[in-house]
Amino acid sequence: MNSALMNTYNRFPLTLVKGEGSYVWDDAGNKYLDFTSGIATCNLGHVNLYVKEKVEQQLNTLWHCSNLYHIPPQEKLASQLVNNSCFDQVFFGNSGAEANEGAIKLARKYTKTVKNSSAYEIVTFKQSFHGRTLATLTATGQSKVQIGFEPLPEGFRYLPYNDFDSLKDLFKEQTCAVMLELIQAEGGVVVADKEWVKEVVRICKKNDVLLIIDEVQTGMGRTGTLFAYQQFEIEPDIITLAKGLGSGFPIGAVLAKKEVAKAFTPGSHGSTFGGNPLATTAGLATIEYITEKNICQNVSELGNYFKDKLHELLPLNPILKEVRGKGLLLGIALEGEAIDVVNAARQKGVLILVAGANVVRILPPLTTNKDEIDHCLSVLKEIVTSSEYMVSC
Repeated sequence: MNSALMNTYNRFPLTLVKGEGSYVWDDAGNKYLDFTSGIATCNLGHVNLYVKEKVEQQLNTLWHCSNLYHIPPQEKLASQLVNNSCFDQVFFGNSGAEANEGAIKLARKYTKTVKNSSAYEIVTFKQSFHGRTLATLTATGQSKVQIGFEPLPEGFRYLPYNDFDSLKDLFKEQTCAVMLELIQAEGGVVVADKEWVKEVVRICKKNDVLLIIDEVQTGMGRTGTLFAYQQFEIEPDIITLAKGLGSGFPIGAVLAKKEVAKAFTPGSHGSTFGGNPLATTAGLATIEYITEKNICQNVSELGNYFKDKLHELLPLNPILKEVRGKGLLLGIALEGEAIDVVNAARQKGVLILVAGANVVRILPPLTTNKDEIDHCLSVLKEIVTSSEYMVSC
């Protein structure tokens, strides 16, 4: 089919036209259980009524005015994020890549202007994913996303993830910050070892290096706490958010400690659309719903249930190797192509994802229930025990 769109996506043969709760419908009227949540974006399900009501009110009031003026929902959302975290100030952008770009800029600006240091290097980790801008794809520890965009910006270095021995090389004279995901979602749903993270923190503190945690996919309740760092007994200097922050409306955020945030002065950074009234209204409604409805407890309880039940599938097929993840960010490592399971599930009315070639990624809405999880489990069981799948893999 000829299309006016650039060919940047390998799209599934599916056209979605409606969503409600944990379900979506295609243009032929077929209903699907959506356990992708728009890649961890529609955390409260599709068209959450509380968020919808707040956004409709804002639609009738003001859509955009730029950051030349004070924006009340932006101020309120920033306050909610600060009050529910260890951070002091917030910058709003439009996406996860923009948030990570902002964090990189903030780290370098802080090092240069506050510390009066010439250090500029950001250490990240192999198999990480931090975005598609030129700086964030360079920060990403996967060469496949960098091919064709050379020369890449200077100042990024990669170490093995969860590897204690490599931490001896974490700090060098030019190192100004370390950037990591506590769960490498795109990199295979790999969870960071808590003691390894604590050692990273120790080295950063010892050498006065900033720690940036990329919470674009793990933030906003996805792992069972509002932010994943809260489960690792650490306090980063900076975190980044996007995806689930706006329930589907484009928004990203950089949260930082006051000492670090002061490096951003008027004119040093900005975003035309970042933090506009519509997006921040959606974000404010989202965090209000998560906190007031105790969504994180639901995620923790159902995440444990789901993970336990996925473990029960492992003995059914030798190709199933491991269950990974936290909360409702889960993965099944396979000895075979994960896309085969994803395609089979779609044909049975359940939408799931891959995370690399050999990991199935499952991202239910945080508002899901046990019946919906059981339905997904029954479909997965049917697939992995079918003779066709056993043979094809």
